[in-house]
Amino acid sequence: MNTIKTAFLMMVMSSLVLLVGSLMGGYSGVMGALVFALFLNLFAFWKSDKLALRMAGAKLAAESELPQLHAIVSEQCSLAEIEKPKVYIIANESPNAFATGRSPSHASIAVTQGIIKLLTREELGAVIAHELAHVGNRDILIMSIVSTLASAVAMVAWMAKWSLFFGGFGGRSRGGGNAMFGVGGLLILAIVIPLLTTLVRLSISRTREFQADATGAKTSGNPEALANALEKLQIGAQAHPMESNEALAHLYIVEPIHGQTMSFMNGKSMMRLMSTHPPTQERVKRLRRNQSVW
Repeated sequence: MNTIKTAFLMMVMSSLVLLVGSLMGGYSGVMGALVFALFLNLFAFWKSDKLALRMAGAKLAAESELPQLHAIVSEQCSLAEIEKPKVYIIANESPNAFATGRSPSHASIAVTQGIIKLLTREELGAVIAHELAHVGNRDILIMSIVSTLASAVAMVAWMAKWSLFFGGFGGRSRGGGNAMFGVGGLLILAIVIPLLTTLVRLSISRTREFQADATGAKTSGNPEALANALEKLQIGAQAHPMESNEALAHLYIVEPIHGQTMSFMNGKSMMRLMSTHPPTQERVKRLRRNQSVW
């Protein structure tokens, strides 16, 4: 179901890009933005692991220093039938973890000192299984494609905003087609479509979290341990909020930013729509409801 939902949402995202081209009166502008965004995101995709680890302050963890952590990672890799990634440690008391890398053979897992102290061995193993699921499910690739489409829309929206001030780029485009512009069309391009694109991108991110939960629970064979871990991490994230770069928020197993974590507990629908992660209580509920399946 999560895979079908992801495919549907990516079709919606692609349709929004085509709609942008239609509103511009031709496809030359949006195709130019799409090509530029593609190259930009290809670079980010290729270097994403190094950039993320550097931004998180992660350091390579020697097996001699953290033998139990390496043993847990090796155990879960064996269960998932995936190559063991590089293991990193983050000197932070906020309990959290993330995986990054463009493919299973170029993957890394980073955990904080806080998560090692907080969770039992079984719970930490379930968290590692969740992170390995992101790698095995090619979520970095999926989100890179989504980001490319979103970036193309954002660039056209930026041009539309300037056009509101200095006159539209309407008329007949070089690529042909009837221009549909006026102030209304520019407003749609500048505000409405970028907002819709953002909502779709975040929805895909939340769907991938549900999928990683399901895959991780299946490979580890311990959905209850993952459910318990998520509950502990939710409380721990509030007790020790992480001063994290917002660009990394979607990578972590629970959102590290204090305001977003609190919004889950308050149940604010708008904050949920603008969140990279599903509500933790919903993730826990699904894990426990489907235990018999896994």
